Amino acid sequence: MTLALPDILMGQFMALGSPLPPEAGEDYTAARRGMLAMLSALASQEAERGLAARLWENTALRTLFSEATIDYDASLDGRLAQAAAQRDADFTWDGLDAANANLRRLLIELHEAAEARADAALDRRIVDLYVRMAHERRLDLPGGLG
Repeated sequence: MTLALPDILMGQFMALGSPLPPEAGEDYTAARRGMLAMLSALASQEAERGLAARLWENTALRTLFSEATIDYDASLDGRLAQAAAQRDADFTWDGLDAANANLRRLLIELHEAAEARADAALDRRIVDLYVRMAHERRLDLPGGLG
C-alpha cells in the first residue's frame, strides 16, 4: 500500500504532537527525528507525483475496460462500458482514490473473468498493468534505505 499525502502528513502530526517519554534518550530522539525526516521526504514525493499517478492509473484502467468491452462487458453486466465512459471530476486525494478503488475492484473482476476463459493475452495485459501501477505509485525511501 502506498500512503497518500494526507496519511503521511497525519503521521507527522501525530509524531510531532506526541511528547517524548521522560526516559527517552539521545538515541530515541535521533530516531524520531529520522522518522520525521523520512516522512517529510515521502510526503514531498507524494505531493510531486501522487495526483498525476492516480490520474494516469484511472485513465489506463478505463482504456483497458474500453478495449475489453466487446469480449467481457456482457458477463460483467455492462459495467466495463460504464466505467470506461466515466471521467474523473473530483480531483482531491479522496475523490481520485474513491474512483480508483471502484476501478480496481472492476479490474479484479475482469482479471478473474480473463483467467476463467484462459485468455492469456488479456491476463498478460492486466499483470503488466499491475506492475506499471505499482511503479507509478512507488515512493522511494530516502538516503539509500530502499
